[in-house]
Amino acid sequence: MSDAKVSLPAFYGIKAGMTRIFDSNGNHVPVTVVKLIPNVISQVKTAEKDGYTAYQVAYNEKRASLVTSPVKGHLKKAAIETTFSEFSEIKMDVVSADALGKEASLDQFPPATFIDVTGPSKGKGFAGVMKRYNFQGGPAAHGSHFHRRPGSIGCRATPARVFRNKKMPGHLGVETSTVQNIQVVEVNLEAGFMLVKGSIPGSKNGFVKIMKSVKKA
Repeated sequence: MSDAKVSLPAFYGIKAGMTRIFDSNGNHVPVTVVKLIPNVISQVKTAEKDGYTAYQVAYNEKRASLVTSPVKGHLKKAAIETTFSEFSEIKMDVVSADALGKEASLDQFPPATFIDVTGPSKGKGFAGVMKRYNFQGGPAAHGSHFHRRPGSIGCRATPARVFRNKKMPGHLGVETSTVQNIQVVEVNLEAGFMLVKGSIPGSKNGFVKIMKSVKKA
């Protein structure tokens, strides 16, 4: 793997948890700690071959015994010695074949930068309509037999079926969620962490995608 680094508009990290810090004025600032992990370009997508331009980045290093042979072959083709297990694409306007095998740089994410963070939301398991969709529910009186149920879901004769996407009990969470326009508070490359102001999607030790804000410069 080459020592040179490539500037990308996004990278992948690990949500390590939340804490708080105090700024120079003594104000309390809640922050989320993002663990910085290597993001290495494992494939270059070109318009001629693939129909679009993008970089495929590999991350999440694992023991060689936990990575399949096809993945090892894919990494070997890019001259990457580290065995990564996760792959994602970052779209680019212009790509270069020389970037293959190089690590992503964090130069574009200094403190005070506005970023968007994407990740899978926390899983809540099976949930009813009141928790899942904030339904009001029925009367809480003792005589009522309608407390937390969803109520009627359709008519018998017309249309004689339940419409698709009807709000009903089901699996809550584990959906791709994005929080926009949050600020980078600190970047410590030596210790391998980034502090961002406020909360971000996902559970502890989950992967998150951090990218430059699309609404703020």
